[in-house]
Amino acid sequence: MADEARAAAQQADADLAAGRDHGPLHGVPISIKDIVDVRGVPTTAASRVREGHVAAADAPSVTLLRRAGVIVIGKTNLHEFAFGTTNEDSAFGPARNPHDPTRSPGGSSGGSAASVASGMALATLGTDTGGSIRIPAAVCGIVGLKPTYGEVSADGVVPLSRTLDHIGPLAQDVTDAWLLYHALVGRPATRQLSAAPVSGLRLGVPRRYFCDLLDDGVKASFERALDQLQHAGARLDAVDIKHADLIAPIYLHIVLSDAAAYHAATLDSMPDRYTEPVRIRLEMGRSILAEDYVRALNGRETLRREVDAALSGRDALVMPAVPIPAPVIGVTHVRVGSQDEPVRNLTLRLTQLFDLTGHPAISLPMAPTPSGLPCGFQLAGARGQTNALLEAALAVEHVFNSR
Repeated sequence: MADEARAAAQQADADLAAGRDHGPLHGVPISIKDIVDVRGVPTTAASRVREGHVAAADAPSVTLLRRAGVIVIGKTNLHEFAFGTTNEDSAFGPARNPHDPTRSPGGSSGGSAASVASGMALATLGTDTGGSIRIPAAVCGIVGLKPTYGEVSADGVVPLSRTLDHIGPLAQDVTDAWLLYHALVGRPATRQLSAAPVSGLRLGVPRRYFCDLLDDGVKASFERALDQLQHAGARLDAVDIKHADLIAPIYLHIVLSDAAAYHAATLDSMPDRYTEPVRIRLEMGRSILAEDYVRALNGRETLRREVDAALSGRDALVMPAVPIPAPVIGVTHVRVGSQDEPVRNLTLRLTQLFDLTGHPAISLPMAPTPSGLPCGFQLAGARGQTNALLEAALAVEHVFNSR
């Protein structure tokens, strides 16, 4: 989109010269995940299924970003139809991690995260159904925000699961994510983001399940992060999500069913145009019974109540964003402790809960592993309190940056 971006930049300069300043995002170059409609540009969803599609209009999220002054410089690769966590299954080939090109940038918004981590764009717009903003943010060493469910319109976005899809920004730091968030909800920031006092932060740490299966390097980084926060005056409370062991099956029954329903026609008419792993997952959704789907929706409500209870009287829940560093491209299993675990299951393990419950969640960089690979520290806040979560995240970012 080079020609359009240059024209938009010239207009941005002209607006400033004429005294029309659209705010802190005026003239800022951003990328857009290629599952979101940008007028006059193909929305491929990284799939040959959508060859020939060109968006007639901007998605509402893009409209709001343009209104805030951003310049869209291009669209980014993703895991096909946002149905994966490594960005390997794509009509355009894999995106790569700027920290180590042999490794995945995470997914499904992997190309988006890579564009920010490598300096191609100052920020980007992604989607998150099971962790697809926070996973790539974590393994690429940037910030990724999933707002409260429904805060940002998902219209003009190719759905994975309309029940769970979230839209949000990936950026270089918490303040940039905050600026983009406010633009996306139609309330452009009129003041500077203020950090919550670290000495007043009360953070819940759900160790059972969420810390049971961690790479040694990620575990050490997380424990160091907790020590830093405690030393800075934050209060750490042990909390528990009683039915955490049911997160994955509840998630799968919902996302597989929703995705299979959306793709039903093209699965029948052009199954060969999907990448094989994505097609297989979509076809799995066709075997889920309606009664099991309803049970999963009921299970989601149980988890939502448990997260609400764990957050009661606290500013956020904290845990790693991803249990492992960025996996090597092509590797399907990695060893954690004494056992080999599927990459997909691991990468979704710590993020998918908050897609199910709709709570806002953010990943920001903590200390890297001993081999220098990025790790993400995740905070989840109360529903409808995304701004308060960002204030807490800024306080945490300040503590980490002072190390």
